[in-house]
Amino acid sequence: MSEKTSTNFAFIILITLVATIGGFLFGYDSGVINGTVEGLQKAFHSDSAGTGFNVASILLGCAAGAFMAGWLADKFGRRTILLVSSVCFTISALGAGLAQNSLQFIVVRVLGGLAVGAASVLAPAYISEVTPAKYRGRLSSIQQIAIISGLFASFLSNYILARVAGSSTAVLALGVEAWRWMFWIMTVPSVTFFFSLLFIPESPRFLVSSGKKEKALAVLTRLMGANDAQAKLDEIAASMVADHHRPKLTDILDSKRLFRPIVWVGIGLASFQQLVGINVVFYYGAVLWRSAGFKESDALLINVISGGVSILACFFATALIDWLGRKPLLLIGSIGMGVTLGVLAAVFGTARSVNGALELTGSAGPIALVAANLYVMFFNVSWGPVMWVMLGEMFPNQIRGSGLAVSGLAQWLSNFGITMTFPMLLAGVGLGGAYGLYTVCAIISIFFILKFVHETKGKELEEMQG
Repeated sequence: MSEKTSTNFAFIILITLVATIGGFLFGYDSGVINGTVEGLQKAFHSDSAGTGFNVASILLGCAAGAFMAGWLADKFGRRTILLVSSVCFTISALGAGLAQNSLQFIVVRVLGGLAVGAASVLAPAYISEVTPAKYRGRLSSIQQIAIISGLFASFLSNYILARVAGSSTAVLALGVEAWRWMFWIMTVPSVTFFFSLLFIPESPRFLVSSGKKEKALAVLTRLMGANDAQAKLDEIAASMVADHHRPKLTDILDSKRLFRPIVWVGIGLASFQQLVGINVVFYYGAVLWRSAGFKESDALLINVISGGVSILACFFATALIDWLGRKPLLLIGSIGMGVTLGVLAAVFGTARSVNGALELTGSAGPIALVAANLYVMFFNVSWGPVMWVMLGEMFPNQIRGSGLAVSGLAQWLSNFGITMTFPMLLAGVGLGGAYGLYTVCAIISIFFILKFVHETKGKELEEMQG
């Protein structure tokens, strides 16, 4: 590797790390709610349905943010929309901790959701558009490490704050309850994200689609050196549609199937990632384990352990994704999740109920804990990072923004449905029934991968067909 190439790779690593701060905030904002559920119930006097909506309200913003971010990024640029999202993250973090009623809380959480949705689709897309095919899978999968690191940081922060205060609903400092401080902590990475984004360039593929070829050439020269920049610029330009119109949402439409086949695959990938129930663990982990008989402090500590396990699994995914490929990792994940979810369904489905709470006796508790963490590991070595990597790279240049918009919308709507229905499933069919439903979805995803998903490992973005 020449000195010039080494310098370029260092620059690519730098801007990848900046972009993935969005992933960290995505994870933190998604996970911080985990330790605040009891505080929300007491502060806002909400019932199970109201609490479910308070928790899930962010996902409505996420769905809208993911959908709008795709086509707004095609109009104004990837970096510009990420800057806007960093401002929304900051306002939401401050507002959630200040909220005095459910309406105020929901408004600022939806605003935060807009930021999460935008970051969820644009960070992997941006990374894919500035990285070489040889390293794209590994660098794009850093996004999932950042997401899980954000989740882990929120779990750890929640645990420490609740422990210092005595509980999540006890006063911590300045006469304010610990659960409010859990939200305010997020202002630090939010502000950091804003200022870091000022130092990275716009995506060269967006610049080409906007007719700004000189700026695109300058960015490509910084990324890959002067010798290869012009050839890559010509290749990108040739991959756009014949009439050279700017990307638009209607480019993804198909007269017979509503959307192009590749978009339906993106929708399927995005939906199955949520239908296996992973965010029930992230959003309701403390509630879930307390339902299984653990104390609040133990439940919050289990969340921290799960977060650490998730980060470890993501590093495995980063090491494997450009070697083993995307499709094999998805298959391994679906099979592993199907088995571990089945074990959880059996354990919780046969657990005794004592005074309205589940009681795991004998070896049932350790089995459930091991199965839950193996389930999280299988997800984070496969569907967690691979889905985002594939969405960022599988669409042709002309429809990447629009394809991400629709797929991102599907992902967050599925997330909302799973999150909103979990408290009702818990009250109706119990944990065993809920895990049984997620088991079925994991098994169906195996057949979806085998029939519809095609490998993208090692392909340049200009080779993607739609």
